[in-house]
Amino acid sequence: MPKVSSVIVPYASYLRVYEPLAAFPEPERGHWARYARRPDRPSYQDELRRSLADLLPTPPIPVPVHESGDAFVADVDGVLCVCPWRTRLRGWQALGELAEELPAPVLDAVLPPVVRRQAAQDYERWLSRNPDARPWIRTSTWHVPLNWFVLVGDEEREYDKGSEKESPVLRYRTPMVQARRRVARGLKALKDAIDEGPLIDGLVDVGRWLEEFHPRSLVELDYGGLVHVLPAEQLDGDHSAADVAEGIEALRTGDGVGAGEAYGRLVERWRAVRDRRSAN
Repeated sequence: MPKVSSVIVPYASYLRVYEPLAAFPEPERGHWARYARRPDRPSYQDELRRSLADLLPTPPIPVPVHESGDAFVADVDGVLCVCPWRTRLRGWQALGELAEELPAPVLDAVLPPVVRRQAAQDYERWLSRNPDARPWIRTSTWHVPLNWFVLVGDEEREYDKGSEKESPVLRYRTPMVQARRRVARGLKALKDAIDEGPLIDGLVDVGRWLEEFHPRSLVELDYGGLVHVLPAEQLDGDHSAADVAEGIEALRTGDGVGAGEAYGRLVERWRAVRDRRSAN
């Protein structure tokens, strides 16, 4: 494995799907089975560091030339499950979203238009040969989208404060069948209470994405690098999944006041997190 920087990248959170080996055709299944036995598997920070390193050359490399052969691995009740990085595919998709995130002068300075056009053309050609491709990982910068919290329950929350040698971890893991059930219930409550909105649109989108995977998959919501920029007491008191569940239940029972209070807590918490982006 190539050497990567030790600098911690602090700003991304992740929604991942781990599929059982049986969901992968050969020869990919054999590759992941062998890969899972490797003692030196890289972490999500390694993936980010490599991506940032690609932006240093002139011209920058916005999307890897070759697809990653790495993955995250999890043991789910004795079943080996794999979450492929698919860094190249995710790079193309992220590149298409940059125009909404950055002002045009900043975007042109970071990634010149000619570089972006070439990447877009490469993606179009690749997609014509791989029309059913989809990523196993979704990424969000400087916050966790509220619709992600609908998929998980507060009882599935795992928080480890870390140590001098180990980084803190805040994540949720839930079976795919449970995540899909929560999406369906959440959508019904939201659509019965409000006509439309970004939470509904986001939940519809993530629900469709989940349908692409094996029903015995594992869904993971990981705060990722956000744990490095948030104080321990803020992480310890963060029960956003519980607030989202409380708000949806309040809508379901017609309790507008309760729904508003839960939503207010969420907005205040995540506005404070996103404000750190402007401070940096």
